[in-house]
Amino acid sequence: MELKKNKSLIINPGATSTKASIFEGETEIFTENIKHPIEEIQQYKEVADQFEYRKNAILDMVKKHGISTDEIAIVVGRGGLTRPCESGTYRVDELMLQECRAGIQGKHACNLGALISDSIAKEIGLECAYIADPGIVDERPEYAKITGHPEFDLDPTREGVIWHCLNQKMTAKLYAREIGKTYEDLNLIIAHMGGGVSVGVHQHGRCVEVNRALCGLGPFSPTRSGSINASKLIEVCFSGKYDMAKVKKMVTAEGGFVAYLGTNDAYKVEVDALNGDPKSKLLVDAFCYQVALEISRLAAVVRGKVDAIILTGGIAYSKPWMQQITDQISWITPNVKIYKGENEMLALAICGNEVLNGTGTVKEYK
Repeated sequence: MELKKNKSLIINPGATSTKASIFEGETEIFTENIKHPIEEIQQYKEVADQFEYRKNAILDMVKKHGISTDEIAIVVGRGGLTRPCESGTYRVDELMLQECRAGIQGKHACNLGALISDSIAKEIGLECAYIADPGIVDERPEYAKITGHPEFDLDPTREGVIWHCLNQKMTAKLYAREIGKTYEDLNLIIAHMGGGVSVGVHQHGRCVEVNRALCGLGPFSPTRSGSINASKLIEVCFSGKYDMAKVKKMVTAEGGFVAYLGTNDAYKVEVDALNGDPKSKLLVDAFCYQVALEISRLAAVVRGKVDAIILTGGIAYSKPWMQQITDQISWITPNVKIYKGENEMLALAICGNEVLNGTGTVKEYK
């Protein structure tokens, strides 16, 4: 019997794991978080070198769940750190693949999303793969991109903000759907809190301001330093103690809870704080304070006209932290909503389904 070609394979690589899902339309058949032990990851000099290792793990997972590749109609992956682009769904092409391999805005596991998706799609006889709403979408007006010194302004042809675009936009659309409106109808402030923290203000369908979450701006996170004192950073850089690679790690991978408490596990920090550890309690208070401060700052962008504030990401599972943040921001609007976890797999599946049924627009990367 001929198998029905109606399934979407969704691929989302993270630092030490790869999420992979099979969907039929918007219905999730299964999702598996494939763990990659650190000792295995460390065998590879560059993130791009993990390509075959992760691809084989995904194909083994699909086979284990009894799914034939003949059933897969589309492959959609998480976008990488390529050049800034518009929000939307993109066909994976050779230029995108080249920039993902090079990691032109950073060497992060998300760069493998397009690479693996494209390879699997072509291997099973599909014309191409797709990505949607990558973390380098930049919808800010030009005046919002001025830093205060031209030497520190980003090159708009290859650099922009890096944030949790996929989850923020999907969560915004889910909220709008729940209240019978569209994303374009609303002014929203959305805080994604996970391994990194990005806080964006969405004005009628565009994220017009958001922190560059990967590179030392905004609130600190379990692994990232957030905004730091520039003078102190200069002193550290010229102290002779560290090379450039180490300083970058201090900002992007060894900051936040890791630097202060030696762990990237926010749940452990929460438990230790509740059990009376004073340093953990101080860091919890500092984290909640910085997130609330960033949300409050962004309210000025829309002159205080905020329809809702949305708290999302893995850290949104913490009731006490969300209550602490809510207590400090509810003066902006009492309409504070919490969406635990992230909706990235669903977001990619919806975009893929729109491609399959012809209701979505596919953009060309250029």
